[in-house]
Amino acid sequence: MATTKKTPLAVVPGTGAVPCRIPVAAAVLAEIGLDPSTWAVLTDSIFPSANTSEGIVLAVRYCQARGLDIMKRPVHVVPMWSSALRRYVETVWPGIAEVQITAARTGLWAGLDSPTFGPDQTKTFAGTVKRDEHWVEAQATMTFPEWAEVTVYRLVNGMRCPFSERVFWEEAYARQGKSAVPNDMWQKRPRGQLLKCAKAASLRAAFPEEAGEYTAEEMAGKVIEVDTVPMASVIDSPPVTVQATVPTVPQAAATPTPVQEPATQTTRPTDQAETLTIDHAVESQIAKLVARATTTKAWGQAEEYARSRFTGDHLVLALQALATAAAVAVKEAQAQAA
Repeated sequence: MATTKKTPLAVVPGTGAVPCRIPVAAAVLAEIGLDPSTWAVLTDSIFPSANTSEGIVLAVRYCQARGLDIMKRPVHVVPMWSSALRRYVETVWPGIAEVQITAARTGLWAGLDSPTFGPDQTKTFAGTVKRDEHWVEAQATMTFPEWAEVTVYRLVNGMRCPFSERVFWEEAYARQGKSAVPNDMWQKRPRGQLLKCAKAASLRAAFPEEAGEYTAEEMAGKVIEVDTVPMASVIDSPPVTVQATVPTVPQAAATPTPVQEPATQTTRPTDQAETLTIDHAVESQIAKLVARATTTKAWGQAEEYARSRFTGDHLVLALQALATAAAVAVKEAQAQAA
């Protein structure tokens, strides 16, 4: 007897259920203030390339924090290869529209000139790409402008001042995986995609504090380190539970890593009256990891990353910090549910 594959459901108690591509917990929907129908639109129409609920939730929270209408696609969920985790992670980056909105909100954006393009170049790109779960050799011969430049104007002390950045195509284009072959969008729109990057670069030059982030068009196809991206969610990562207790140090990492510069150390007692020698730079990395895990609620991925990144006292501190933050998050969730 033939069986029919069921579509996952996103359910909020008392509101029924609707089909959707990526399921999500009812508590998460309630927390971000969405109903199942809106979630289905986000998964199927707004972010069709997203593979995890965490990536979409991060996009929702980003838009809520910035006062943006997520239905207008101001941000994008971009899968990127992490050289640290040796796998793809989903990251959230603003689109060119979001950067323009940010500049316009200052009241100081005074327009832009028509773009200028460099001479056309023709080149064949080749490499190994993954298609239908198989690695195949691919190549693409393309004609593209060598560079693009856009001049953006900002009012500075009442004067209309120009800001321009020249962006080169071969430095900006998005690759398919780790190959040199441009992705489909850059093959279809070689001038249009480069124009977006050039416009974003000039807007950042004119509004460095307001428009400081790179855009999705600039980051697609790039390789990143997880700790450089504040909004990252591991794709297809098995869950690892972070216990809300003081973790024990693994046998192989029981000996503290020697630190060469005593001036950059801090000594901190643990609940077991141990003494940990911590480098301030590593302490800052741990704080960023905890902040990212608190935002994404991806505790398992954070613990896995900590165990791959740190050793000795640094690992102890990272696991303690994650455990404490996870316990606080659980208590807050329970308080909200009550």
